[in-house]
Amino acid sequence: MAFDLQIRAADWRAHLVATRDAHPAIVPVIKGNGYGLGRQRLAGEAFRLGADMISVGTYEEAAELLGAFTGDVQVLTPWRPFSPRVADGRLIHTVSRIEDIAPLAAQLPGARIVVEGLTSMARHGMDRHSITEAARLIAEAGLVVEGFAIHLPMAGANLPEARTWCAILETSALATTTVFCSHLTVSELEQLRTERPNLTIRPRVGTALWLGRLDTLEVRSTVLDVHTVQRGERVGYRQGRVPRDGHVLVVAGGTSHGIGLEAPRAVAGVAGRGKAVAKGGLAAAGLALSPFTVAGKQRWFVEPPHMQASMILLPEGVPVPAVGDRLPAAVRYTIAQFDAITEV
Repeated sequence: MAFDLQIRAADWRAHLVATRDAHPAIVPVIKGNGYGLGRQRLAGEAFRLGADMISVGTYEEAAELLGAFTGDVQVLTPWRPFSPRVADGRLIHTVSRIEDIAPLAAQLPGARIVVEGLTSMARHGMDRHSITEAARLIAEAGLVVEGFAIHLPMAGANLPEARTWCAILETSALATTTVFCSHLTVSELEQLRTERPNLTIRPRVGTALWLGRLDTLEVRSTVLDVHTVQRGERVGYRQGRVPRDGHVLVVAGGTSHGIGLEAPRAVAGVAGRGKAVAKGGLAAAGLALSPFTVAGKQRWFVEPPHMQASMILLPEGVPVPAVGDRLPAAVRYTIAQFDAITEV
């Protein structure tokens, strides 16, 4: 094993159970790289939790997980006429446009669907004025409505918007009383259920479920090589000069593992913007902090990471690990890939 993830299984699964119990009627979300843990693994865990339904991101993911999960599979990406054809009675499509209703019914008669409302996310969905017309067309087309979906932002305080959409659903002609929602807190969900007892509220939960206990996940990288270097010596693909005496460590983990890749982050406040400016200035100067920790501190990249390995600089005076030693690494799990995942 070179760049791998170790799961403290008992504690991680205890968190999964606690999250399920705190979210009645939960729909586990399994998409992308499976939050770094792998889609097949998470499908098995969803079955273990007793989930009757999972949500996936795409039709390609649905085709894979229909064979790994025995319950229903809801596709979060709205159906389009050019979507891959996946015909399975356990598949639930998302309809977000009036104009997709008739083509979907023609391609997959009697398909099961959820209707998505256009929330303040402004990503997919029908606006409130389209819901009545959608209900009529869906009934005429013979599609089976399994629920109404609202994908809310992550900024918090989403209860007022959720209330509005629930009121719209209750006064609409859609043949469902089920609401699939995201990014509501446990207390907000409880309050919504209390206020709308005629509705079944089903939270779709991904990050908080699978990555809610990061202390149960440990990423380790193997030291592959160690070289003594002097200030000014040229190293690496780009033959940059080493800024000080010390050692270059070649460690497992590169761009193919998600190292050095970064999803854009929201920046808020003066302090956050200051940090972003400082980080950008360092990057412009050719300096970037690696995710690898040696002697209790994250160390700097010598140069941008390679495909499967990275070179980091260890200043003189810092204890030098040996080839084969293991180093902790901090990763963004939603873009991480591991050589192996083990449970302990």
